[in-house]
Amino acid sequence: MNENPIKIRLMKADDFDAVVGIDEKVLKASRPEYYTVKFEKLFHSTDYLLASLVAEDEQGTMVGFVMGEIYIGEFGISNEKATLDTIGVDPSCRQKGIGNLLINEFMAHLRTLGVKKIFTLVDWNDSKLIHFFSANHFSPSKTINLERSL
Repeated sequence: MNENPIKIRLMKADDFDAVVGIDEKVLKASRPEYYTVKFEKLFHSTDYLLASLVAEDEQGTMVGFVMGEIYIGEFGISNEKATLDTIGVDPSCRQKGIGNLLINEFMAHLRTLGVKKIFTLVDWNDSKLIHFFSANHFSPSKTINLERSL
């Protein structure tokens, strides 16, 4: 039986540059400010409970990551609910099941923390991402995300 060469582990503070690098490859734009806030919450805040994992190849190179938050009573939502707000897989490593491994481990990690439901947002026009989440057992929720342009 072949063991999968991809290892999933908890995110560390020194993963910042690799996370920003993968995100830049995926989005073709750099967002270090976004990740500065995310890492600040993850490693220095006591007001947030974040769940973040990374995937590494057999050489120990980060090839993907997933980040989310557990709700702590905001808007009357209990800590049994969480969000998956950021996921990225290095484009050179796609179609190898890394995203599925990350999602499955993320779900298992949240389950041990008592989470029962995970939410995420996807651009309606991003059919590849919608397909990915659908294949990972996500479905449209009963809530509707509303917005208003100013």
